[in-house]
Amino acid sequence: MSIEAVVFDIGNVLIEWQPERHFDAVIGREARERLFAEVDLHDMNDRIDRGHDFRAMVYETAGAYPDWSDEIRLWHDSWLKLAGPEIPHSVRLLRALRSGGTPVFALSNFGIGTFALAEPQWPFLGEFDRRYISGHMGLAKPDADIFAAMEADCGIAPGALLFTDDRTDNIATAAARGWQTHHFDGPEGWARRLVAEGLLTEAAAR
Repeated sequence: MSIEAVVFDIGNVLIEWQPERHFDAVIGREARERLFAEVDLHDMNDRIDRGHDFRAMVYETAGAYPDWSDEIRLWHDSWLKLAGPEIPHSVRLLRALRSGGTPVFALSNFGIGTFALAEPQWPFLGEFDRRYISGHMGLAKPDADIFAAMEADCGIAPGALLFTDDRTDNIATAAARGWQTHHFDGPEGWARRLVAEGLLTEAAAR
């Protein structure tokens, strides 16, 4: 089936998402490893991605771990230092697809509050034809419900969607629903896939 739309994850596809890196820089690797071992910050973030209030969730977690409260609050207070930078080649691919007439969607786990911070920081986030952001939907990957909700909204058959994501569990859910998929491990491989599918020329994919 020919591809009618390309679907991008955002974190680690268009914008780097390595919060451990910022904590390493601020508190040192040893302290960061202890913090992340004692406090499940990624679970906290998953709840934010599912629509929980950004500040309230971080500060509630900080209150539950007084020994780490200052460090945990950095997740909220310094969020723009946790995220990024953008991945320039991926952004060029997004824009090249749209310039060539291919609809481009975002399907991303992102909180309501964190996405509000990200939009002015990375203007290309406003360039998608459609955006499916987990916090606003109250659904999140890798659950099948968010994929089903996107299908219902866009009206495109699963087999006509090409989806890229850095997480294999998200790719597996999409593939099980019949989507065409690409496990993102860098923009170069993604560019080659888009060329192979006939969606971009080699020049446009650089």
